[in-house]
Amino acid sequence: MSDLDKLDRAILGALQTDGRISNARLAETVGLSETPCARRLKRLEQDGVIERYRAVLSRRALGYGVVAFVYVRFAVHDRALANRFEREVCAIERIVSCHNVSGSADYILQIVARDLDDYGTFMRDQLRSLPGVTSVESSLSLREVKADGSLPLP
Repeated sequence: MSDLDKLDRAILGALQTDGRISNARLAETVGLSETPCARRLKRLEQDGVIERYRAVLSRRALGYGVVAFVYVRFAVHDRALANRFEREVCAIERIVSCHNVSGSADYILQIVARDLDDYGTFMRDQLRSLPGVTSVESSLSLREVKADGSLPLP
């Protein structure tokens, strides 16, 4: 993708704030007429800068009171085993993010649970039985300070 200009960044910033903004309102916000704004938006989508649109849900309103960050370690570093682990992790909805990382852990997972009992059951029955997992260490979130999800625009 070519460099983003000021108008592209303004469009992206407005969409990160409100993904449901109408094209008319978006055009007004960034100082364009509707047709050029729609063309730019389409180009940003086609170029893959905008991957998708989605709603941001309240985890508390949905009953998830616990957020855990889990450091997963493997004893054996086998690509086929890691692929199986990644496939299974992607199928578990309560694992909201998974990163293959450098350092002492192989993966860091972000997991939501209704409460500590629910989290403990998940750890015992699902997480520890995933392929390749030999050790897990959890850090529980005490308070969410920032969870914007927006990316800085270059």
